[in-house]
Amino acid sequence: MSPCCSTNNDGHNHGKKASFDWLLWGSLTIIVGALLVHFTLPQLPYLGDFAHGITSLLKKMWWGVLFGLAAVGMMHKVPRSLFRAVLGRGDTFGGLLRAALGGLLLDLCSHGILMVGAKLYERGASLAQVMTFLIASPWNSFSLTLILIALIGLKWTLLFIVGSVVIALITGSIFLFLERTGVLPENPYAKEDAQNTDEDAQSASAEFKAMLKKISFKPKSLACFGRDVFRDGFAEGRMVLRWLFFGVILAALINAYVPTDVLTTYFGPSLVGLVLTLVATTIIEVCSEGSAPIGAELMNRAGAPGNGFTFLMAGVATDYTELLVIREFTKRWKTALFLPLVTTPQILVIGYIMNVFGT
Repeated sequence: MSPCCSTNNDGHNHGKKASFDWLLWGSLTIIVGALLVHFTLPQLPYLGDFAHGITSLLKKMWWGVLFGLAAVGMMHKVPRSLFRAVLGRGDTFGGLLRAALGGLLLDLCSHGILMVGAKLYERGASLAQVMTFLIASPWNSFSLTLILIALIGLKWTLLFIVGSVVIALITGSIFLFLERTGVLPENPYAKEDAQNTDEDAQSASAEFKAMLKKISFKPKSLACFGRDVFRDGFAEGRMVLRWLFFGVILAALINAYVPTDVLTTYFGPSLVGLVLTLVATTIIEVCSEGSAPIGAELMNRAGAPGNGFTFLMAGVATDYTELLVIREFTKRWKTALFLPLVTTPQILVIGYIMNVFGT
Protein backbone atom coordinates (compact mmCIF):
# COMPACT_ATOMS: atom_id res chain seq x y z
CA MET A 1 0.00 0.00 0.00
CA SER A 2 1.27 3.48 -0.80
CA PRO A 3 2.37 5.33 2.33
CA CYS A 4 0.25 8.33 1.46
CA CYS A 5 -2.86 6.22 1.12
CA SER A 6 -2.75 4.59 4.51
CA THR A 7 -6.17 4.23 6.00
CA ASN A 8 -5.12 5.03 9.55
CA ASN A 9 -2.32 7.53 9.92
CA ASP A 10 -3.50 9.57 12.85
CA GLY A 11 -3.04 7.16 15.67
CA HIS A 12 -6.70 7.19 16.70
CA ASN A 13 -8.87 4.15 17.16
CA HIS A 14 -11.19 4.07 14.18
CA GLY A 15 -12.78 0.83 15.35
CA LYS A 16 -15.07 2.71 17.70
CA LYS A 17 -18.37 3.76 16.25
CA ALA A 18 -18.61 7.55 16.30
CA SER A 19 -21.73 9.04 17.86
CA PHE A 20 -24.01 11.14 15.69
CA ASP A 21 -22.90 14.79 15.71
CA TRP A 22 -26.19 16.60 16.23
CA LEU A 23 -24.61 20.05 16.31
CA LEU A 24 -22.75 19.59 13.01
CA TRP A 25 -25.51 17.95 11.00
CA GLY A 26 -28.31 19.93 12.65
CA SER A 27 -26.56 23.23 11.86
CA LEU A 28 -25.77 22.07 8.33
CA THR A 29 -29.43 21.11 7.78
CA ILE A 30 -30.58 24.57 8.84
CA ILE A 31 -28.00 26.19 6.56
CA VAL A 32 -29.00 24.07 3.55
CA GLY A 33 -32.66 24.86 4.23
CA ALA A 34 -31.86 28.57 4.39
CA LEU A 35 -30.01 28.38 1.07
CA LEU A 36 -33.03 26.69 -0.53
CA VAL A 37 -35.29 29.45 0.79
CA HIS A 38 -32.92 32.16 -0.49
CA PHE A 39 -32.82 30.78 -4.03
CA THR A 40 -36.48 29.75 -4.31
CA LEU A 41 -38.55 31.95 -1.96
CA PRO A 42 -36.35 34.98 -1.11
CA GLN A 43 -39.36 37.14 -0.19
CA LEU A 44 -40.74 34.65 2.33
CA PRO A 45 -41.82 36.54 5.47
CA TYR A 46 -39.49 36.28 8.46
CA LEU A 47 -37.34 33.50 6.94
CA GLY A 48 -36.26 35.49 3.88
CA ASP A 49 -34.00 37.85 5.85
CA PHE A 50 -32.49 34.97 7.79
CA ALA A 51 -31.81 33.04 4.59
CA HIS A 52 -30.21 36.12 3.03
CA GLY A 53 -27.93 36.49 6.08
CA ILE A 54 -26.81 32.84 5.82
CA THR A 55 -26.10 33.21 2.10
CA SER A 56 -24.21 36.47 2.55
CA LEU A 57 -21.94 35.00 5.22
CA LEU A 58 -21.21 31.85 3.21
CA LYS A 59 -20.29 33.91 0.14
CA LYS A 60 -17.61 35.62 2.22
CA MET A 61 -16.39 32.51 4.03
CA TRP A 62 -16.42 29.59 1.58
CA TRP A 63 -12.90 30.05 0.25
CA GLY A 64 -11.47 30.42 3.74
CA VAL A 65 -13.19 27.21 4.82
CA LEU A 66 -11.78 25.24 1.87
CA PHE A 67 -8.24 26.57 2.28
CA GLY A 68 -8.51 26.01 6.01
CA LEU A 69 -9.48 22.36 5.61
CA ALA A 70 -6.52 21.85 3.26
CA ALA A 71 -4.22 23.50 5.84
CA VAL A 72 -5.56 21.27 8.62
CA GLY A 73 -4.94 18.22 6.45
CA MET A 74 -1.36 19.28 5.76
CA MET A 75 -0.67 20.01 9.43
CA HIS A 76 -2.05 16.57 10.29
CA LYS A 77 0.99 15.09 8.54
CA VAL A 78 3.49 17.12 10.56
CA PRO A 79 4.99 15.11 13.47
CA ARG A 80 3.33 16.01 16.76
CA SER A 81 6.74 16.00 18.45
CA LEU A 82 7.60 19.08 16.39
CA PHE A 83 5.17 21.19 18.41
CA ARG A 84 6.82 20.06 21.65
CA ALA A 85 10.23 20.93 20.22
CA VAL A 86 8.99 24.39 19.23
CA LEU A 87 8.17 25.28 22.86
CA GLY A 88 11.77 25.06 24.09
CA ARG A 89 12.57 26.08 27.70
CA GLY A 90 9.67 27.12 29.88
CA ASP A 91 11.45 29.58 32.19
CA THR A 92 12.45 32.19 29.59
CA PHE A 93 10.72 34.84 27.51
CA GLY A 94 12.01 33.02 24.44
CA GLY A 95 10.08 29.97 25.60
CA LEU A 96 6.95 32.12 25.82
CA LEU A 97 7.53 33.37 22.28
CA ARG A 98 7.81 29.79 21.10
CA ALA A 99 4.62 28.86 22.93
CA ALA A 100 2.78 31.75 21.25
CA LEU A 101 4.13 30.65 17.86
CA GLY A 102 3.06 27.08 18.52
CA GLY A 103 -0.41 28.31 19.45
CA LEU A 104 -0.68 30.36 16.27
CA LEU A 105 0.32 27.42 14.09
CA LEU A 106 -1.87 24.75 15.66
CA ASP A 107 -5.26 24.61 13.95
CA LEU A 108 -7.68 23.71 16.74
CA CYS A 109 -10.65 25.37 18.41
CA SER A 110 -10.69 26.71 21.96
CA HIS A 111 -12.01 23.40 23.30
CA GLY A 112 -9.76 21.17 21.21
CA ILE A 113 -6.68 23.19 22.17
CA LEU A 114 -7.32 22.39 25.83
CA MET A 115 -6.46 18.73 25.25
CA VAL A 116 -3.15 19.76 23.68
CA GLY A 117 -2.46 22.23 26.49
CA ALA A 118 -3.12 19.57 29.12
CA LYS A 119 -0.79 17.14 27.34
CA LEU A 120 1.96 19.78 27.08
CA TYR A 121 1.61 20.42 30.82
CA GLU A 122 1.92 16.70 31.53
CA ARG A 123 5.02 16.57 29.33
CA GLY A 124 6.79 19.27 31.32
CA ALA A 125 5.87 22.61 29.69
CA SER A 126 5.80 25.40 32.26
CA LEU A 127 2.49 26.84 33.45
CA ALA A 128 3.46 30.17 31.84
CA GLN A 129 4.00 28.46 28.48
CA VAL A 130 0.71 26.60 28.68
CA MET A 131 -1.21 29.81 29.43
CA THR A 132 0.57 31.63 26.59
CA PHE A 133 -0.21 28.74 24.28
CA LEU A 134 -3.91 28.66 25.24
CA ILE A 135 -4.43 32.41 24.83
CA ALA A 136 -2.55 32.69 21.52
CA SER A 137 -4.14 29.69 19.87
CA PRO A 138 -7.95 29.39 19.89
CA TRP A 139 -9.15 31.64 17.05
CA ASN A 140 -5.73 32.35 15.52
CA SER A 141 -5.70 29.05 13.64
CA PHE A 142 -4.90 29.26 9.95
CA SER A 143 -8.43 28.39 8.86
CA LEU A 144 -10.11 30.99 11.09
CA THR A 145 -7.58 33.62 10.08
CA LEU A 146 -8.64 33.19 6.46
CA ILE A 147 -12.30 33.37 7.44
CA LEU A 148 -11.76 36.52 9.51
CA ILE A 149 -9.94 38.16 6.59
CA ALA A 150 -13.04 37.53 4.48
CA LEU A 151 -15.36 38.88 7.19
CA ILE A 152 -13.53 41.94 8.56
CA GLY A 153 -10.62 42.52 6.18
CA LEU A 154 -6.88 41.92 6.30
CA LYS A 155 -5.97 45.01 8.37
CA TRP A 156 -8.28 44.28 11.27
CA THR A 157 -7.51 40.56 11.21
CA LEU A 158 -3.80 41.34 11.59
CA LEU A 159 -4.53 43.84 14.37
CA PHE A 160 -6.64 41.24 16.17
CA ILE A 161 -3.81 38.70 15.89
CA VAL A 162 -1.23 41.20 17.15
CA GLY A 163 -3.50 42.12 20.06
CA SER A 164 -4.02 38.50 21.04
CA VAL A 165 -0.29 37.72 20.87
CA VAL A 166 0.48 40.76 23.04
CA ILE A 167 -2.06 39.56 25.62
CA ALA A 168 -0.70 36.02 25.45
CA LEU A 169 2.88 37.15 26.04
CA ILE A 170 1.96 39.55 28.86
CA THR A 171 -0.15 36.83 30.47
CA GLY A 172 2.66 34.30 30.13
CA SER A 173 5.16 36.75 31.65
CA ILE A 174 2.85 37.39 34.62
CA PHE A 175 2.38 33.65 35.18
CA LEU A 176 6.15 33.19 34.94
CA PHE A 177 6.57 35.84 37.66
CA LEU A 178 3.86 34.21 39.80
CA GLU A 179 5.65 30.87 39.48
CA ARG A 180 9.04 32.31 40.41
CA THR A 181 7.66 34.16 43.45
CA GLY A 182 5.75 31.11 44.68
CA VAL A 183 2.28 32.64 44.33
CA LEU A 184 1.44 29.78 41.97
CA PRO A 185 3.16 26.39 42.06
CA GLU A 186 5.51 25.35 39.28
CA ASN A 187 4.59 22.47 37.03
CA PRO A 188 5.55 19.31 38.97
CA TYR A 189 5.99 17.41 35.71
CA ALA A 190 8.77 19.79 34.64
CA LYS A 191 11.12 18.25 37.22
CA GLU A 192 10.30 14.78 35.97
CA ASP A 193 10.93 15.67 32.33
CA ALA A 194 14.58 14.83 31.78
CA GLN A 195 14.49 15.17 28.01
CA ASN A 196 16.66 17.86 26.49
CA THR A 197 14.83 20.26 24.19
CA ASP A 198 17.64 20.05 21.61
CA GLU A 199 17.18 16.28 21.50
CA ASP A 200 13.43 16.83 21.05
CA ALA A 201 14.12 19.14 18.11
CA GLN A 202 16.55 16.69 16.49
CA SER A 203 14.08 13.83 16.90
CA ALA A 204 11.22 15.87 15.41
CA SER A 205 13.43 17.07 12.54
CA ALA A 206 14.53 13.53 11.71
CA GLU A 207 10.92 12.32 11.75
CA PHE A 208 9.82 15.18 9.52
CA LYS A 209 12.62 14.53 7.00
CA ALA A 210 11.76 10.83 6.92
CA MET A 211 8.15 11.74 6.14
CA LEU A 212 9.22 14.02 3.27
CA LYS A 213 11.34 11.27 1.74
CA LYS A 214 8.27 9.02 1.49
CA ILE A 215 6.42 11.53 -0.69
CA SER A 216 6.47 10.66 -4.37
CA PHE A 217 5.90 13.28 -7.08
CA LYS A 218 4.33 10.84 -9.52
CA PRO A 219 0.81 11.94 -10.61
CA LYS A 220 -0.87 8.96 -8.99
CA SER A 221 0.97 9.50 -5.70
CA LEU A 222 0.24 13.23 -5.74
CA ALA A 223 -3.45 12.52 -6.30
CA CYS A 224 -3.36 10.06 -3.45
CA PHE A 225 -1.58 12.59 -1.23
CA GLY A 226 -4.14 15.27 -2.07
CA ARG A 227 -6.99 12.89 -1.30
CA ASP A 228 -5.46 12.08 2.07
CA VAL A 229 -4.94 15.78 2.86
CA PHE A 230 -8.60 16.65 2.26
CA ARG A 231 -9.81 13.50 3.99
CA ASP A 232 -7.72 14.27 7.06
CA GLY A 233 -8.65 17.94 6.80
CA PHE A 234 -12.35 17.15 6.96
CA ALA A 235 -11.88 14.57 9.73
CA GLU A 236 -9.81 16.95 11.85
CA GLY A 237 -11.84 20.00 10.78
CA ARG A 238 -15.20 18.60 11.86
CA MET A 239 -14.64 20.10 15.30
CA VAL A 240 -14.11 23.46 13.60
CA LEU A 241 -16.99 23.12 11.15
CA ARG A 242 -19.60 22.17 13.74
CA TRP A 243 -19.05 25.37 15.73
CA LEU A 244 -18.45 27.48 12.66
CA PHE A 245 -21.83 26.50 11.17
CA PHE A 246 -23.51 27.12 14.52
CA GLY A 247 -21.87 30.54 14.71
CA VAL A 248 -23.05 31.36 11.18
CA ILE A 249 -26.63 30.61 12.25
CA LEU A 250 -26.34 32.83 15.35
CA ALA A 251 -24.78 35.65 13.32
CA ALA A 252 -27.53 35.37 10.68
CA LEU A 253 -30.19 35.51 13.41
CA ILE A 254 -28.58 38.68 14.80
CA ASN A 255 -28.36 40.15 11.30
CA ALA A 256 -32.00 39.36 10.50
CA TYR A 257 -33.83 40.06 13.74
CA VAL A 258 -31.71 42.43 15.85
CA PRO A 259 -32.06 46.00 14.56
CA THR A 260 -28.87 47.93 13.89
CA ASP A 261 -29.86 50.65 16.34
CA VAL A 262 -30.07 48.04 19.13
CA LEU A 263 -26.54 46.89 18.37
CA THR A 264 -25.16 50.41 18.21
CA THR A 265 -27.01 51.43 21.39
CA TYR A 266 -26.12 48.49 23.62
CA PHE A 267 -23.03 47.03 21.94
CA GLY A 268 -21.60 50.13 20.28
CA PRO A 269 -18.06 51.53 20.60
CA SER A 270 -18.51 52.79 24.15
CA LEU A 271 -17.31 51.64 27.55
CA VAL A 272 -20.81 50.38 28.35
CA GLY A 273 -20.96 48.49 25.07
CA LEU A 274 -17.56 46.96 25.77
CA VAL A 275 -18.62 45.77 29.23
CA LEU A 276 -21.92 44.38 27.90
CA THR A 277 -19.97 42.50 25.23
CA LEU A 278 -17.74 41.04 27.93
CA VAL A 279 -20.80 39.91 29.91
CA ALA A 280 -22.42 38.40 26.82
CA THR A 281 -19.37 36.44 25.71
CA THR A 282 -18.86 35.14 29.27
CA ILE A 283 -22.42 33.80 29.38
CA ILE A 284 -22.64 32.47 25.82
CA GLU A 285 -20.90 29.10 25.53
CA VAL A 286 -19.79 29.16 21.88
CA CYS A 287 -16.56 27.67 20.62
CA SER A 288 -14.02 30.02 19.02
CA GLU A 289 -15.12 29.11 15.50
CA GLY A 290 -18.70 30.01 16.33
CA SER A 291 -17.71 33.33 17.88
CA ALA A 292 -15.83 34.52 14.77
CA PRO A 293 -18.96 35.41 12.71
CA ILE A 294 -20.58 37.01 15.79
CA GLY A 295 -17.49 39.09 16.47
CA ALA A 296 -17.56 40.22 12.84
CA GLU A 297 -21.20 41.29 13.25
CA LEU A 298 -20.30 43.43 16.27
CA MET A 299 -17.56 45.10 14.28
CA ASN A 300 -19.36 45.57 10.96
CA ARG A 301 -22.86 46.48 12.13
CA ALA A 302 -22.28 47.97 15.57
CA GLY A 303 -19.17 49.80 14.34
CA ALA A 304 -17.18 48.53 17.32
CA PRO A 305 -13.97 46.70 16.35
CA GLY A 306 -12.89 46.57 19.99
CA ASN A 307 -16.13 44.80 20.92
CA GLY A 308 -15.53 42.22 18.20
CA PHE A 309 -12.01 41.66 19.54
CA THR A 310 -13.34 41.42 23.10
CA PHE A 311 -15.99 38.90 22.07
CA LEU A 312 -13.33 36.67 20.52
CA MET A 313 -10.72 37.00 23.26
CA ALA A 314 -12.89 37.08 26.39
CA GLY A 315 -14.86 34.09 25.12
CA VAL A 316 -11.63 32.15 25.53
CA ALA A 317 -10.28 33.77 28.70
CA THR A 318 -13.53 33.54 30.69
CA ASP A 319 -14.87 30.27 29.28
CA TYR A 320 -15.97 28.07 32.19
CA THR A 321 -15.14 24.89 30.26
CA GLU A 322 -11.56 26.10 29.94
CA LEU A 323 -11.39 26.95 33.63
CA LEU A 324 -12.65 23.50 34.57
CA VAL A 325 -10.09 21.76 32.35
CA ILE A 326 -7.22 23.90 33.67
CA ARG A 327 -8.29 23.09 37.21
CA GLU A 328 -8.38 19.42 36.25
CA PHE A 329 -4.84 19.14 34.90
CA THR A 330 -3.23 21.55 37.43
CA LYS A 331 -5.33 20.24 40.37
CA ARG A 332 -5.79 23.81 41.64
CA TRP A 333 -8.71 26.23 41.36
CA LYS A 334 -6.38 29.10 42.21
CA THR A 335 -4.36 28.50 39.05
CA ALA A 336 -7.47 28.29 36.86
CA LEU A 337 -9.05 31.46 38.27
CA PHE A 338 -5.89 33.47 37.69
CA LEU A 339 -6.46 33.15 33.91
CA PRO A 340 -9.51 35.48 33.70
CA LEU A 341 -8.08 37.63 36.51
CA VAL A 342 -4.92 38.33 34.49
CA THR A 343 -6.34 38.47 30.96
CA THR A 344 -9.68 40.30 31.29
CA PRO A 345 -8.23 43.77 32.15
CA GLN A 346 -5.83 43.50 29.19
CA ILE A 347 -8.65 42.55 26.83
CA LEU A 348 -10.78 45.50 27.94
CA VAL A 349 -7.90 47.98 27.57
CA ILE A 350 -6.96 46.81 24.05
CA GLY A 351 -10.63 46.59 23.06
CA TYR A 352 -11.21 50.16 24.26
CA ILE A 353 -8.16 51.40 22.31
CA MET A 354 -9.45 49.67 19.16
CA ASN A 355 -12.83 51.32 19.58
CA VAL A 356 -11.32 54.78 20.08
CA PHE A 357 -8.97 54.67 17.09
CA GLY A 358 -11.01 52.39 14.84
CA THR A 359 -14.25 54.38 14.67
